[in-house]
This record gives sequence, C-alpha cells and structure tokens, in this order.
Amino acid sequence: MSATAGRRDGGAEPGSSVISSTPDWHSGGRERRRATFDSVADRYQQVRPDYPAALFDELVSAAGLNRGDRLLEVGCATGKATLPLAERGFDITCVELGTELAAVARRNLAGQRAVRVIEANFESWQPAAGQDGFDLVFAATAWHWIDPAVGYRKAWQLLRPGGHFACWSAAHVVPDGGDTIFQEIQPVYDEIGESLPGEWAFPRPGELPDGSAEAVASGLFEPVAVRQFDWELRYDADGYIALLDTFSGHLAMADWQRDRLYGEIRRRLAERPDRQLRRHWGAALLVARRKDATALRSAVDPL
Repeated sequence: MSATAGRRDGGAEPGSSVISSTPDWHSGGRERRRATFDSVADRYQQVRPDYPAALFDELVSAAGLNRGDRLLEVGCATGKATLPLAERGFDITCVELGTELAAVARRNLAGQRAVRVIEANFESWQPAAGQDGFDLVFAATAWHWIDPAVGYRKAWQLLRPGGHFACWSAAHVVPDGGDTIFQEIQPVYDEIGESLPGEWAFPRPGELPDGSAEAVASGLFEPVAVRQFDWELRYDADGYIALLDTFSGHLAMADWQRDRLYGEIRRRLAERPDRQLRRHWGAALLVARRKDATALRSAVDPL
C-alpha cells in the first residue's frame, strides 16, 4: 500500500494495516512522520481518546502482572496508557522520542513516583546497568512507528525470561449502522490528492490487524492473548478537526488541502440537527510471551 494512504484518517492512521505496511523506513519517511506529533503535544493530550479500562484489565491478566512489576513503555506520548497502568501500581520507565511530548507526559504523570519519562529514540536507547529484565515491554498506538528490523529483537533483549511484550493501537473502525460521513467525505480527499488505494476498505469492529503474525515472524515471541475492543465517541466540528490535526498525514498537508477538507467537514456537520458525527474506535490488543533463549542464539545477538 502507498505512503499516501498512510497519511489519511479514513481508518488509515496509527495502528492500521495501511500505515504499518508502508515500507519506507530506509528512505526515512516513517521516521520523519513519527516526529510530527511533537508539534501538537498539548492538543494530542486533549483530543486523543482514552483507552477502555477493560483493555488494561486484559493486559494485566494475560501478562500475569503483579503490583510493583517493572514495565517499559515504548513511545508513551503524553501518557494516555501510562497513567492507567501507573495507577494499578506498576513501576514504569517510558521512552519517548519527542521533547514536547515527553514534557507533557512528565506533567501528566507528576503524581506517579514510580514512573520515569526518558527522552530518547527507543531503537538506540540503552537502560542503565542493571536496569534491564523488565516484566513487560509495551507500546500503545506507537509500535508501528518502530523500525521492525530492530524493535522485536530489542524488546526481547530488555525483557526478563518469561516476560511479555504487548501492543495495541486506537484506530478508526466503521460498524454496521456507523456514521456515513466518512464515506461521504472521500471525494474531498480525492480532490485534494489524498486518495485511499483502490483495494482499501474501512475496517469493521473486531477486524483490525493485531500484529500477531509479525510477532510470530520475528521468531522471538509466542502470542498468548489477542483481544479486540471498540467504543464510540461523538465530535462536533471543532473537536473532530482538532483530532485530525493530531494525525501525521493531516499535519503534513498543505494549508489549502486542510482548508478545503475542514471547510467541507464544517459545512456537512452544520447541516445536521445535532451538528455532530459519531466516530467508532477500535483497538486490537496483542500480548506475547518472550521465548526461551536457548533456541534463539542467532536471533538475539547484541544490537
């Protein structure tokens, strides 16, 4: 699928198979896009959705976590997933690439003494001596930004024997009876040069890619739980446009593209009695156990 497709919101933003399959690491495209979120750190905290409490319950259960266990979060952004886990009593080290995102995360997590936010690139970050052996390495709407040639191997190395890896993303899904505005607005995306690929379709709840095949293909992890969650939020025009302005593709648009698109969204919502749209969110949680080292010597040589 094309890099352009990964720039869209019609289901193709963080966590979707579109953006995950964009093979542009060596050209630097994905690295450039993942750095764009730092420019909207405060807005990200305000408008990105919170994850369902049931997702964290499932994660804790599937990974066999106990209060006080040591967790490493990859790409914590503003701490949307960090805080619910910190409140469950875990010791968490967060590695965040963005300076502004890390600053917002520190403010949001200031009351959590067992949480540390480190500004660094996960692929090159190394823990202090004696600080590896985490019980869980996890990423919330962030793992698709990590270089796959490095990510799984590094997560494996940072985990204790028997530890777990987990990832999930908040993505756009469209159920039966969902809001029709997302299909109706597609001609505007086409007009401004942001078309989806011809074979692409809106994902349905429960049908998001879960990353298990990629984890298995790494040879380093064995999935122990895969579960899908979905929930719906309502947005007025200002709220929805603020959300779009936290997606890498919309941040990369030219001003004229955003003006045309956002003007049309405002026009269409102004014609509705409640002036709102319904956006359905989905998340596919993957929890995988670290494989034993004895059979993996060649796969886990030092980075």
